[in-house]
Amino acid sequence: MSSAGSLITIAFLIALSAFFSVAEIALASARRLRLRQLADEGEERAEAVLQVQARPGNYFTVVQIGQNMVAILGGVVGEDALSPFAAALLGQALEPRTAELTGFIVSFSIVTSLFILLADLLPKRLAMTQPERLAMRLLPAMRGFMRLLHPVVWLFNGLADALVRLLGFPEQRDERITPADILALTEAGAEAGVLHEREQEVIENVFELDTRTVESAMTTRDRIVYLLQDESEDIIRARIAAQPHSTYLVCDGHIDQVVGYVDAADLFARMLREEPLALRGEAGSALVKKVLLVPDRLTLWEVLSQFRQAHEDFAVIVNEYSLVVGVITLNDVMSTVMGSLVQTGDEEQIVRREDGSWLMDGLTPIGDVLRALQIDPEELPQRGQYDTLAGFLMVTLRRIPRRTDCAVWSGYRFEVMDVDSTRIDQVLVTPQADSAAQLIGT
Repeated sequence: MSSAGSLITIAFLIALSAFFSVAEIALASARRLRLRQLADEGEERAEAVLQVQARPGNYFTVVQIGQNMVAILGGVVGEDALSPFAAALLGQALEPRTAELTGFIVSFSIVTSLFILLADLLPKRLAMTQPERLAMRLLPAMRGFMRLLHPVVWLFNGLADALVRLLGFPEQRDERITPADILALTEAGAEAGVLHEREQEVIENVFELDTRTVESAMTTRDRIVYLLQDESEDIIRARIAAQPHSTYLVCDGHIDQVVGYVDAADLFARMLREEPLALRGEAGSALVKKVLLVPDRLTLWEVLSQFRQAHEDFAVIVNEYSLVVGVITLNDVMSTVMGSLVQTGDEEQIVRREDGSWLMDGLTPIGDVLRALQIDPEELPQRGQYDTLAGFLMVTLRRIPRRTDCAVWSGYRFEVMDVDSTRIDQVLVTPQADSAAQLIGT
């Protein structure tokens, strides 16, 4: 073969190898969500790519056969095309045998470099930029190669499947998308600037609904404003004026004897009509509504389901002893989802100080604490035994924390700053120089 013919052959082999490289990376990198979207919009080629992705064995077998055949042919042709020319050029300064050996090395290096750059690196980088579009365009040609090489493909693919089964690996990849996959995508989107940080926070909060219990979002027992059935109208009016809320719990004698609840709008309507605010008897029956009771170990997602089924937006949370531990509203759940997007008049639970430390409320959900400190939830000790920062300290110290008690964990020092009776009001979180993940109670 002439030198010109050899060079043309090398160029053709490089182009063929580049084709197989693009076909391989495009199919592997094509996003199933994007392909499904295109298929739903009527793009038939996207549906075909999805089918190949489901069983890619024949496809990748053709790619490997093609790339290996091209590499072998490229080495043979490259030696014939460039070695004599390089040897003749070097023969002017070197001995014939040395020039021949050096020419072979030079021609081998040039051909190998061309294949690495033009048939491997460049095509793969291009394929990663637009994998779906390239996968759809190259699929018809790849199907033609699959038909042409069907006997060889059947043999090698069968042997590969047998080896996979022998090693105990699945023959098909798991296409299920987990919450962790979605959260990873949102994190990548936030880093790339496609999503705002607050939008990423909302998405993370939605997935946390299935793991966070109602205790992380409820109004605790000591903060519940409730009315007693036997209270006078003057006391009811004074309590409503002093502590305005949209809903009030109605109890008989004490908070654990729940009768129902009343809406502030109904109370105000009676006031405007100058009707008595009786909570017992016939007037009370028309005013007091039946309340939804939920266990304290339900998740926020389960509470949402209960709200939907009962057509309610207010519930009382009770423990296993039928004692009231708190109340929760639909607004509480949605505020948990919206996170920092919801601006309320309440004091923030996490405040970053100028010295780099944090001042946190004891009732801060542990998920918000981890997010503020940028700690991996998998590192959390004794997960599932608490929902708030106060619960974390109780489990860590194995007792009710007192003022100045502290725990050191994952490079942070958690010091109790203020305690109201047994309730932890404020905790000072300070970064420690030693980042060893350990628990130390004092």
